[in-house]
Amino acid sequence: MHYFQDTGLLLLYCMASMLYFPADLLFVLAFLCALIVCCACFFLESPRIHLGFGICFLSASLLFPPFFCFFPALFYLFLAERRWLMLSCTCLLFLYHMTHSVDSLMLPLWMGIFGFLLAALLQSHTGQYQRLDMLFRQSQDDSRENHLLLTEKNKALLEKQDYEIYTATLRERNRIAREIHDSVGHVLSRSILLLGAARAVNRQTELCPVLDNLDVSLNSAMDSIRSSVHDLHDESVNLEETVRSLTDGFTFCPVLLRYDMGRKVPREIKYCLISILKEALSNVMRHSNASQVCVTMQEHPALYQLCVEDNGTGAAPGDCSKESGRSGIGLTNIQDRVRSLDGILQISAETGFRIFITIPKKPSGNP
Repeated sequence: MHYFQDTGLLLLYCMASMLYFPADLLFVLAFLCALIVCCACFFLESPRIHLGFGICFLSASLLFPPFFCFFPALFYLFLAERRWLMLSCTCLLFLYHMTHSVDSLMLPLWMGIFGFLLAALLQSHTGQYQRLDMLFRQSQDDSRENHLLLTEKNKALLEKQDYEIYTATLRERNRIAREIHDSVGHVLSRSILLLGAARAVNRQTELCPVLDNLDVSLNSAMDSIRSSVHDLHDESVNLEETVRSLTDGFTFCPVLLRYDMGRKVPREIKYCLISILKEALSNVMRHSNASQVCVTMQEHPALYQLCVEDNGTGAAPGDCSKESGRSGIGLTNIQDRVRSLDGILQISAETGFRIFITIPKKPSGNP
């Protein structure tokens, strides 16, 4: 916008040359050519094209003297692109036309000098505005980038905080389960043993019903405590930590783990995946000459997936199932575990041994 304001003002100023130069057809042609050069330098981004238009305009002034009246606009264009040689040529051609094409020298000379000064002033003002605008846009971009970085860091901190809370909750459940098992469980066990000893030495018939009822109550309390401890312990298992512990502790060959699971995995699926991974890694160690194992665990909107594959050339699944060793039993156990959860098991040995398991998610209404 500033460019058109500046060049438009310069062209209007150059029109004042009609005071000392006849406004004939050549003058109008010079005005139109200057207007075309100004528009072309704005819409065409190639500096070579700008230079070509400028050279053509200067050359045309040698044939048609009215062209030099619009040299201030051309001076503005060359000054914007820092073409010092062309600026010198423009000034020299202006002096040449002043001495050969104008009868009265003083008024046109001062008007030309003022036009060049006006072009320099406008270009300086516009250049400063463009630099400030560039700095402003750059500061806006930096601000947006910093905002995005802070948002990402804040998100990462919140996720880390949530994970730490989740881990702390699981550890607290484990601690409570241990406390119940070590304190209340031991007290109940000792009470049941003491009750058994009391029933053994009891000689009073009227105390037998009381001792029997007490035995039933203590055993019921022990069953409740045992069930609660097992539930707390099962819920406190961190699937990601357990899986990473298994893969990190596997020393037979390097293991590449890709883990993308949510935190709220059902208990039965959690233990199923852990058991299958243990069996799969055990089979790799006993029946494969693999140099790398890839473990992928992913959660999708409708299912869970586990894939364990290696690059070994060991026995095929059919051969493994026919062996007398534990490999066939292990694969059978994997198949039974997957079937119990309505999952799908795929085993292949085309390029290494591969176990691929898909377990569907149950609707929230189902137990």
